[in-house]
Amino acid sequence: MASLNVGNLGEFLREQRRNAQLSLRQLADAAGVSNPYLSQIERGLRKPSADILQQLAKALRISAETLYVQAGILDERAPEAAETRSVILADPSLDERQKQVLIQIYESFRKENGLDADRPAPAPGRGKGKDEADGVGDDPSAPQS
Repeated sequence: MASLNVGNLGEFLREQRRNAQLSLRQLADAAGVSNPYLSQIERGLRKPSADILQQLAKALRISAETLYVQAGILDERAPEAAETRSVILADPSLDERQKQVLIQIYESFRKENGLDADRPAPAPGRGKGKDEADGVGDDPSAPQS
């Protein structure tokens, strides 16, 4: 019997495949899996391994982590980041390439700001703390840029 996560995974895969404008057979060929097996995954009848999910992610040009979360293999560690990625992926006005570019930019900004999937974003408008000051411009009477 299929679990709820497997059903959600199948629906998610089908949506991603359609957004990428791939037929079931095209995705199966690109991922190196059989057409009937992919059909069973999309219908929630089969739970694919992490390796198969990675192959599907590569063929769909999405992150394997996204599929792992959908399959229940990984927990969402940063809900705000996962939510942002989900919104980007679900936007019908963007093509697959545009979605991937946006996600890559978003993730690079998070990395640049010292954030990873395990840590939430700092409160807006907060800069370096006093203990983290770089020593430049520490004079409170100096003009702020």
